[in-house]
Amino acid sequence: MTFEQLAIFIAVAEREHLTRAADAIHLTPSAVSSAIRKLEAFYRVTLFNRIGRRIELTREGRAFLPEARAVLARAKAAELMLAEMGGLARGSLAVRASQTVASYWLPPMLMRFHADHPGINLALTTGNTATVTRAVLDGEADLGFVEGPVDEPALSVTRVADDEVVVVVAPDHPWATGQALEFGDLAESGRWVMREAGSGTRAVFEDALATNGIDRARLVIVLELPSNEAVLSAVRTSGCAAAVSRISAETLLLEGHLVRANIALPARQFSLLRHKERRVSKAALVLTELCLSLTDATMKV
Repeated sequence: MTFEQLAIFIAVAEREHLTRAADAIHLTPSAVSSAIRKLEAFYRVTLFNRIGRRIELTREGRAFLPEARAVLARAKAAELMLAEMGGLARGSLAVRASQTVASYWLPPMLMRFHADHPGINLALTTGNTATVTRAVLDGEADLGFVEGPVDEPALSVTRVADDEVVVVVAPDHPWATGQALEFGDLAESGRWVMREAGSGTRAVFEDALATNGIDRARLVIVLELPSNEAVLSAVRTSGCAAAVSRISAETLLLEGHLVRANIALPARQFSLLRHKERRVSKAALVLTELCLSLTDATMKV
């Protein structure tokens, strides 16, 4: 087996979807499928069940997943050790980020890092807060950037920027008039388009409801979507509302395609995640220092 086959297996196992895995590791679905088939055929083991157009890990696949992760983590640690012996002229840095951070806040940081250290191969993979947290815990990512709350004793969680969650609606929605809303109104008279479970934005919104005595089960959720862009597009063409990061909706709000409803949600932060016990590469430390050096009032989003 090759390291590439292990990386492909892990990507498919985490997503249980060939196309999404292929997109994440920049291969074609046919190449991903072929690599999995060859691995299964050589070792005479079935790692995935094919159920219609869906796949899922078998018992053997679930048992193999932590071993595959451990092998890749050790190989990566060896590579980093050699790379750092020559400074930051060469090497790699694996970064995971939840969608809002990856789409709006993080790219300028990565471009500045690349300008200073062009020999470092930066690999950015997006997900939601839950999947990013898991990647840092498992050693698949050197650093994680998330927008939702994280409660993992093994991880250090450091604020890198401030953000705001807002409720947005189409201009013809009853909530677009500017009338002050109560949290009870959100459950009693609203229909919602939401991000998927595990999204940091959704977690912040649901926590705000709970804090104000509203059971999240009372929300009428008509659609769950896997990206900010899909949520915003759905809200523009429906009578539904959505809770999103202000930075993701900024352009649509300025252009008048969406309107911010008059209710205040708690502020939140974008956070950098790092494993407390794993060795931190020099490249990861440099990117961390860059992000923290810009964590001040001018970096609020």
